[in-house]
Amino acid sequence: MKNPVIIFGANSLGRSAKEIFETNEVIVYGFLDDDKKLHQKEIDEAVVLGSMDDDGFLKLIGKKCEAFVAIDDNKLRKNMVKMIQEIRHVQPINAIHSKASVSSKAEIGHGNFIDHSAYLAPGTRVGSHCIICTKASIGVDAQLGDFVQVGAGSTINSGVKIGDESFVGSGVTIVSGITIGKGARIGAGSVVIAPVKTGETVFGNPASPIK
Repeated sequence: MKNPVIIFGANSLGRSAKEIFETNEVIVYGFLDDDKKLHQKEIDEAVVLGSMDDDGFLKLIGKKCEAFVAIDDNKLRKNMVKMIQEIRHVQPINAIHSKASVSSKAEIGHGNFIDHSAYLAPGTRVGSHCIICTKASIGVDAQLGDFVQVGAGSTINSGVKIGDESFVGSGVTIVSGITIGKGARIGAGSVVIAPVKTGETVFGNPASPIK
């Protein structure tokens, strides 16, 4: 990648993304963040340049800079991605750690965050704008929709299908072949042995619905 990257979000996810880009020898131009108290301050030797809707920096996207959206709130993340797509007519780039293991037979969309020691097996299909945290394992032929979050150390076994905007907490195990509906939430440490419905929240071992 020749162009530097502007990271949207000067938070913990943004700092992790900066580390990923720099380990991949990609220059980080700076952060954009809506917290005005951070403006013109340095975070990890990168300046918070201004707000995320600052046209002076947005106009650089797609010409002189790439964009990465480092926001873990899905609603805000979706809005920011939509703005970049509609105003700049480009897709945010992927942030994939150099020490993640991604099979050449895996398929990955745009704007994903894939952290240190994550594993994507052959046949894995990851949509766009997902967050896959450190040491998460995505098994053979597993499918993740768009805006899916997978917590640290979680194991998504072979053939699992996870719908858009779902959240999988840290240390979760989902057994092979299970389907997780859109917008579902799975609590940390859960073991999922049965399908999870759209919008459902489950927790425990075995995971059961929380009402």
